[in-house]
Amino acid sequence: KKKTKQKRKKTKGFTAKQRRELRLFEIEPEQQRYAIFLPLHELWKQYIRDLCHGLKPDAQPHMIQGKLLKADLHGAIVTVTKSKCPSYVGITGIILQEFKHVFKIITKEDKLKVVPKLNNVFSLELDGFISYIYGSKFLLRASERSAKKFKLKGTIDL
Repeated sequence: KKKTKQKRKKTKGFTAKQRRELRLFEIEPEQQRYAIFLPLHELWKQYIRDLCHGLKPDAQPHMIQGKLLKADLHGAIVTVTKSKCPSYVGITGIILQEFKHVFKIITKEDKLKVVPKLNNVFSLELDGFISYIYGSKFLLRASERSAKKFKLKGTIDL
């Protein structure tokens, strides 16, 4: 007699509708404080230093830029430098969540701002190295962006 193996059932995750109903990705108002996320920023800085091998002054900027484009931005302090909508210009804060089309940013005033990537230019500053991110070329999820090859092009106007 042959022994039949029992197949293990894969545990299925939640559907998108269930995730929305459970509010899994929403940050509660009492947790929306800038000071809570400063340790996340310190971890992000350490992650970028390890990724870019210490951000030495003799490092080539385009190599660092390429690594920053593929890096995870959760915990980075970003500033909106240019935008088609003037009300977004000057927003500075820590990126809490990154979606395909928007960043959720917590400001120093403990306000959660949702900033679209399209038609915005963001700047990252780390150890004196300032990098600009064109949001319209950045319309990907963080996981998809790490596998994508970016082509170097000149500056792009909004």
